[in-house]
Amino acid sequence: MHTSLSRTLVTSVAAAGLLLSGAGIAAAHVVVDAPGASQGGYAVATFRVPTESDTAATTKLTVTLPNLKSARTEPIAGWTAKVDKNAQGEAVAVTWTADPGNPGVGPGQFQRFALSVGPLPKQEKVSFNTSQTYSDGKVVDWNQPMNADGSEPDHPAPSLTLAKSNGGDDDAPAATDAAASDKSSDNTARWLGGAGLALGALGAALGLGSVIRGRRS
Repeated sequence: MHTSLSRTLVTSVAAAGLLLSGAGIAAAHVVVDAPGASQGGYAVATFRVPTESDTAATTKLTVTLPNLKSARTEPIAGWTAKVDKNAQGEAVAVTWTADPGNPGVGPGQFQRFALSVGPLPKQEKVSFNTSQTYSDGKVVDWNQPMNADGSEPDHPAPSLTLAKSNGGDDDAPAATDAAASDKSSDNTARWLGGAGLALGALGAALGLGSVIRGRRS
């Protein structure tokens, strides 16, 4: 019985080790996160870039964009960002490069690269093919789609699942409507306040007139 129990424990530990190993491999991929991202809307996409090499650092990252009207990078100390645009003025890619003197993202480290983008495509999922360059000249492309059986490939492209839009082309019209509503409410409040002051002044005048008439009588 003790032998059977020991074999069960060994098997369980081995399985747990495989699961942890798989999680570690998945965690080492370049991934993107954008809370609240929706179809046709704007979002802040954050790319988490780990260095998988044991001997070289990540010194350059290029992310392909799905022809967006707006793409703005967040300043990162020691890095220079450049947004490439097509003839229509749409953002098609962004590249972050380590500045001279910056060793880059070393082995065992990771770096976040944030980007404000939009309007996002009106589709359920959007992928951002990414190219990661190391200090030794090696280039790793993260551009593979998910396998047909749903399993993850060796170098999956960072992707987002977008929520359905609320009906507008982007967030700007909603913001404009909200601003107009606030302005209307503010004007109404001012009008009511002015009317209240006028009625108060009228009431005070009538009261004063009554006192004067009472004294004369």
